[in-house]
Amino acid sequence: MRYQRVKWRHAHAKEPVFLYAEIDDEGWEQRKVDEYRDGRLDRADHDGGSGTTLLADQRIADLAEINSHDEFEAEQISASEFDDVWRRAGR
Repeated sequence: MRYQRVKWRHAHAKEPVFLYAEIDDEGWEQRKVDEYRDGRLDRADHDGGSGTTLLADQRIADLAEINSHDEFEAEQISASEFDDVWRRAGR
């Protein structure tokens, strides 16, 4: 498993600004959390999602590929950091 946080720089009010993901060794999202400018958190796993957040239907690129796009800033985070955001999104 790998865990990542991606900052998405954009001006779209209804889109998330941070994308958190738990990704398996094959590159598929297992769980994810989207964080919006207003602090709202939506989450998704294989059982469904909240808000408009759903798991991706294709494999997730590695951090280098994500960071090759100017609007994204991706970094690896720990499992405990992801779990903290996941718990907060479940409230």
